[in-house]
Formats: sequence, structure tokens, C-alpha cells
Amino acid sequence: MNPFAWSFRARMLIAAGACFALIAFAIYSQFAWGLQPCPLCIFQRIAFAALGVVLLAAGLHAPRGAGGRRAWGVLALATAAAGIGVAARHVWLQLFPPPVPACGAPFAFMRETLDTPSLIRQVLTGTGDCGAVDWTFLGLSMPWWSLAWFVLIAAWALHAAFRR
Repeated sequence: MNPFAWSFRARMLIAAGACFALIAFAIYSQFAWGLQPCPLCIFQRIAFAALGVVLLAAGLHAPRGAGGRRAWGVLALATAAAGIGVAARHVWLQLFPPPVPACGAPFAFMRETLDTPSLIRQVLTGTGDCGAVDWTFLGLSMPWWSLAWFVLIAAWALHAAFRR
């Protein structure tokens, strides 16, 4: 079967399944392999979950008109763009780690003590543990793979939404 001939519904549901599978892999790697997620990893999981929910809703709704499909595509792109931004920041921190790695407070502590804007600012600033590479596959770290998946899923959703 040609994947480019699949329906809008099928393509969105497949993409949603990919998002949820990626989250499952991240959780598996945390508990089975002992890879503790840094705050940026947690934000990437949240972005994959949000993207998965948007894609699932798009697949379940499956509008017949081009306008509805395009609206879902733009919403999926906006959600994926947030994930791309977080993953790109994480990749940047791995390529250029802070000169003095200082592991910040645990994420749970920051969540309890900081308001939401301050928490987001602190997490995106990154800490020493965000620059560490604990796992690679085919030479790429987990943030690199997250970035690649966000871009691929965004392109997949946009193609489904804007094809004739």
C-alpha cells in the first residue's frame, strides 16, 4: 500500500500512535534502563503528548472539507513547533554544554517552588544534566531523535492536511 494514498484519518491516527509509542519508549528507558529524564526531556514528553492528542483528535474528527483538514494541520504544526523548539534547545545544550555544569534543583522541587513562567524560563535555560549524553542510537542522542521525530511528524501531518 502506498502511504501517500492513505486517508487523512489514517495518517493522523498513525502519527498519533507514533507520538504515544515515543512516549512509551521514553518511559521504558527511564524505568528499565535507569535513564533519568532532565527537565527538558520532561518538556519533550509533554510536547509529544500534546501533539499526540491533537493528531488523535484530528484523526477522530477527520473533516471532509479542505479547510478543516488544513486547520488541523496548522494546529499540529504549532504543537510540533513547540516540541521542535524544546528539542533544539536540548540539542544545543548537548553540543555546547554550560562551562560549569551545575545540576539544578530537581524538577519536582522547581514545580513546587516556582510559578509557571519562572519554571519554564528555568527549564529552558538548562542545567548541567541537560548537556549530558546518557544514551545514543546510530550516533544520535535522545534529544536528536526527538527533534527528528518532531520534524517528521509535523511534515507528515502537513502533507496529510494540505494534499489534494
